Amino acid sequence: MYAIVEMAGQQFKVAKDQKVYVHRLQGEVGSKVTFDNVLLLDEKGNVTIGAPAIEGASVTAQILSHLKGDKVIVFKKKRRKGYIKKNGHRQFLSEILIESIAVSGSTKAAPKATKAASKKSAKADDLKKIEGAGPKAAEALVNAGLDTFAKVAKADPTKLSEILTEASSRLSHLVTTTWPKQAGLAAEGKWDELKELQDRLDGGIEK
Repeated sequence: MYAIVEMAGQQFKVAKDQKVYVHRLQGEVGSKVTFDNVLLLDEKGNVTIGAPAIEGASVTAQILSHLKGDKVIVFKKKRRKGYIKKNGHRQFLSEILIESIAVSGSTKAAPKATKAASKKSAKADDLKKIEGAGPKAAEALVNAGLDTFAKVAKADPTKLSEILTEASSRLSHLVTTTWPKQAGLAAEGKWDELKELQDRLDGGIEK
């Protein structure tokens, strides 16, 4: 029996007792995580395809370790422009062990989660007002539970960078050093001071 399931923004074909490397998960080592976005199930040749997900199906796994992937070098050059840029990136990963694949389960929790998400989003601040935080970065912060300026203000810049990197490698280059300071000013309604700060920023770094 195997399943195709979406985990941390990626799709994997998994089976029981299989080890998989996925984008960094927020759980502690040894804890269990459940993925309910199962797209396909194959049970002894009987294939079930979701539309887009299979209702009630889930995959349960245990987090074995947190680690970093191999370094990837990104080199950019423009001919006759004098433009050369070299960056290195190591993706944050989690090693998980697939413990079980459930064909059916409780479906009553889904509406509650939807209502909770609606209430949460209704109270959320517009995090795009933070310099450097575009729609994708703001969405990643909200998904991580940092949906207000006050919560971002209390967060560590390193933790913010980890959240963005886990959400997408395309967000890993964002500099979050001043995000808590910006969020703190926004939470207190000091918009003029926030604008003055953002005018001094260069690529997310205060001049």
